[in-house]
Amino acid sequence: MSSSTSTLITNIATLVTNDPSLGWGSPRSSTFESGGSSPLGLVRDAAVVVEGDRVVWTGSSRKAPATDNRVDVQGRAVLPGFVDSHSHLVFAGDRTEEFHARMSGRPYTAGGIRTTVAATRAATDAELEANLLRYRHEALRQGTTTLETKSGYGLTVEDEARALRLAARHTEEVTYLGAHVVPPEYADDPAGYVDLVTGAMLDACAPHARWIDVFCEKGAFDGDQARAILTAGRQRGLQLRIHANQLTHGPGVRLAVELDAASADHCTHLTDADVDALANSRTVATLLPGAEFSTRAEWPDARRLLDAGVTVALSTDCNPGSSFTSSMPFCIALAVRDMGMTPDEAVWSATAGGAAALRRTDVGRLAPGARADLLVLDAPSHVHLAYRPGVPLVTQVWQGGERVV
Repeated sequence: MSSSTSTLITNIATLVTNDPSLGWGSPRSSTFESGGSSPLGLVRDAAVVVEGDRVVWTGSSRKAPATDNRVDVQGRAVLPGFVDSHSHLVFAGDRTEEFHARMSGRPYTAGGIRTTVAATRAATDAELEANLLRYRHEALRQGTTTLETKSGYGLTVEDEARALRLAARHTEEVTYLGAHVVPPEYADDPAGYVDLVTGAMLDACAPHARWIDVFCEKGAFDGDQARAILTAGRQRGLQLRIHANQLTHGPGVRLAVELDAASADHCTHLTDADVDALANSRTVATLLPGAEFSTRAEWPDARRLLDAGVTVALSTDCNPGSSFTSSMPFCIALAVRDMGMTPDEAVWSATAGGAAALRRTDVGRLAPGARADLLVLDAPSHVHLAYRPGVPLVTQVWQGGERVV
């Protein structure tokens, strides 16, 4: 018998479980209704029991078992903690002037990354870690309980390795992105930089990372270079993800599918063949609406992807250049308003979709056996995340069974 303390979270107006077998339309649900089930596995007048760092029971508040403690959320909605599967938080410096100029008519290009590289190289470990913690805590306050973050602003062996060491202190989802752009010192020798990324830099970085990523884009790395980088990472035991098809049509998405990458991220410029490839693969299309918002770029067509059967995730792409937001609620509102997603689809993509993009089954859902990562909204329904954009609705955050906000 477990000796862990159990806690009942009750008086939940709407519970998002992301388990359709638990929700409306399911014979097992206490709120069975005609009209089919929701992919969110919605339960009304619900309760959740947490023991240790796990969910051990969900269902009707009227049928909740006895527990050691009780928390009444007073008719609010409860969701799984957001899973942000794409961010860049190890950096220094500020790109306000770049943003200001872009909003005045200058388009975004990959070259802006080099500005942050110079500042990051000049920063101390303590400065970089303080910055990382600032934005990690900012995201947590807004409901993000699982966070991926990348290197990519050092672009030397030493700076990339230290970025990953710092990141690994605060999240297990750490990504080596030495292939963000070619740094200035290799401007005349991009092949030499690819050799570094796949050689000495990879040797130094692989012990600190779970993932390897590459910016496959005009102005960054082409398809052949990206394939070489990802293949080298896989040989060192890293799993794959790709920045793909953000600024132009290109080979990134199909390369992601070919290599069975967990996620192709951005997916703004897609051909029918790209969409078909994603639909017939395990690769998740991770959409990053903060980038389009902050660059006035064309929105990804989430509706097209969803209708084709593609698994879609939503993430913030929090970075100092093209998407300086840590707010998953903001990205949900953008996805509903401008990308053709329903509120249910956007919430699913920001929770279970993000978990799929990280190939995780323990987060992004609230069902027995899942990690007890959840958030409480000051609203009766998850729909308010899109219905009331910009309003700080997250009032509680639980992570691993502990109330942290």
